[in-house]
Amino acid sequence: MRQRKRKARRVKPALEAKWRANIDDHPIGLAWSPDSKTVAIAGVSGPITLFNAADGLVLHKLPGHALDTMSISWHKDSRLLASVGQDGKVRLWDAETGAQRAEMAGGSSWVERVAFSPLGEYLVSAAGRKLRLWNSCGELIREYPDANSTIADIKWRRDGRQFAISAYNGVVLYDPEEAEPLRRFEWQGSSLTLEWSPDSKYIATGDQDSTVHFWITETGNDLQMWGYETKVLELAWSYNSRYLATGGGTQAVIWDCSGKGPENSKPIMLEGHQRLIKHLKFQRKGMLLASGGNDGLLAIWKIRKNNSAMLADAVFKAPIASLAWSPDDRCIAVSDESGTLSIAAVRR
Repeated sequence: MRQRKRKARRVKPALEAKWRANIDDHPIGLAWSPDSKTVAIAGVSGPITLFNAADGLVLHKLPGHALDTMSISWHKDSRLLASVGQDGKVRLWDAETGAQRAEMAGGSSWVERVAFSPLGEYLVSAAGRKLRLWNSCGELIREYPDANSTIADIKWRRDGRQFAISAYNGVVLYDPEEAEPLRRFEWQGSSLTLEWSPDSKYIATGDQDSTVHFWITETGNDLQMWGYETKVLELAWSYNSRYLATGGGTQAVIWDCSGKGPENSKPIMLEGHQRLIKHLKFQRKGMLLASGGNDGLLAIWKIRKNNSAMLADAVFKAPIASLAWSPDDRCIAVSDESGTLSIAAVRR
């Protein structure tokens, strides 16, 4: 990997603690409702807790899934939460009453992934090689032909007109209006996670062989970045599609995708973590990047081409389990592996 080592410039702290709670479980999923009023957190043993985002009051504790809840996703109206787990079910929950609205068979004994479309009309779930499309009421629209291997990730394009899955042998694109795959980006390797750039120009994948792929969606051509310490499970795009933050080590590696793209360029390297980075999240409409690692460190970075800076940090007693910015970018939710959930406001 070509590297430009730049020690981040440190400025005054910018985090203000709002509230803290504990779910007495290992967190497996964390998500703000689109209206910023509710924070949902799922525990590895199954239950899903809904907190009032303003004060930490528990609104509902949903039973979730037997054995393990594996993924959660909010509907755009903030009234409906989807979840999947190791009981083989896809479930829809009423966030206002805490009642279950629907229960659907995911197609296998474990259902690993679920994602509402940005406009809320579709829900897609993945269980092993099984890929199913539902409407927002939980009615099955179609089951797609089995994927070539276990589906590792699902992500919607920002406009909701397509979604992509990653698996062994690359990435497959789907149009929810079509019964067959729309396009395949083939590669002889295992893609573990994927992210669309907000402008839909790129799909980036983090891979088992310690590489990152950039797929150019218009042409299908791909670029590969290598030299990471370990497999890459952490990807985050800036809102303007300029920067892609990647993990795969103790430093956050930031690729500049403006102009001719990242090919033959030197990335920005952010130093601060002592152990592997596990989570990276850009703000939805800002240039702050949050990183969380196995060292329990939460760091907030301001990303600029020539003078990226760490604005704030906080140390938790256990490795960071998940991060999520509020939809208005004013707060960040952080959970650690002990079950602690913290909400902090970010001063600008």
